Amino acid sequence: MKPMINIALPKGRLGESVYETFEKAGYGCPALREGGRRLIFESEETCVRYFWVKPSDVAIYVERGAADIGVAGKDILLEYTPDVYELLDLGVGKCRMAVAAKNGFRYDGAKTLRVATKFVNIARTFYNEQSRDIDIIKLNGSIELAPILGLSDVIVDIVETGTTLKENDLSVIETIVPISARLIANKVSYKFQYDAITKLSEKIAALTAQRAQETK
Repeated sequence: MKPMINIALPKGRLGESVYETFEKAGYGCPALREGGRRLIFESEETCVRYFWVKPSDVAIYVERGAADIGVAGKDILLEYTPDVYELLDLGVGKCRMAVAAKNGFRYDGAKTLRVATKFVNIARTFYNEQSRDIDIIKLNGSIELAPILGLSDVIVDIVETGTTLKENDLSVIETIVPISARLIANKVSYKFQYDAITKLSEKIAALTAQRAQETK
């Protein structure tokens, strides 16, 4: 019997969307559609074993070898720099990492820039490349409140539609990097299950390219 490929999927709409692509590629798992409180779902027919995890934990499961492959946002890969292979841009979950501030904000190069964010490493790397003097304020939620209440000058956060920013008199002033979901692999698994993982990746890549063509 072929070895199982262990796949970590992010909980939520993104994971469900990605699973549909895996299913279309021939890696379906009927048990996953049954719902309930099960945590692990496997199919001997397609030799895959899926499990749902918190999006920010996918890269940890893959890096540590509990999963052979997984789907993680580029923001997670940039922030935590896990030691994994990035195989494919899935072209879903698209958004951007950006700097935002109150409307009318202007940089004052003579002052230390106060930056509120939960993406500390991404923010620090971005401003280090600009040789900016910054004070990073780590927050875990409601980042938009920081400049409104005077806690920070700017925020670094994920922006999808920009609606929340607009409703709070904030706007994007710089885009740091585009974000989307990526297929990642454990380095040891990639070596010892190279053929199986490469075959899966190629099928997913073909469907991703087809979807991109259809949406043009």
